[in-house]
Amino acid sequence: MKVILRQDFEQLGRIGDVVDVKDGYARNYLIPRNIAYQATGGSMKRLEEEKKQQGKKLDKEKRASELLAGELEKVSITIQMKVGEEDKLFGSVTSQMIADSLKEKGVELDKRQIELEDSIKALGIYTVPVKLPGGVTGNVKVWVVRE
Repeated sequence: MKVILRQDFEQLGRIGDVVDVKDGYARNYLIPRNIAYQATGGSMKRLEEEKKQQGKKLDKEKRASELLAGELEKVSITIQMKVGEEDKLFGSVTSQMIADSLKEKGVELDKRQIELEDSIKALGIYTVPVKLPGGVTGNVKVWVVRE
């Protein structure tokens, strides 16, 4: 049976690919889970419409992410930490602390979007990348100061 994939499926292919699979696999697995349509003329038109809608959604999401990235460039946050000898921090600055500080400034981000390679363990000024939807990356300036 020929089917058209509605979404990327690792074993078969990408969105819009027409693949030939066994009848039972198509009827019992792919079609009920909305992974694929049976390949007919009507379903080809339906898939094209879904692609258009998904493209519009991705464009809207990317524009929103670019606006947020511009906002993030303007924001700088200050995190106060206890310091020991030679300006070494007691503990470290984590992505959760940065997300909480951003929330206080009115910017809602998930801590998993903040891309810290390692925790910050010294005083100073850091530029921290933030991964946003749509492949957009913004930067936040983080000041780590003595408490």
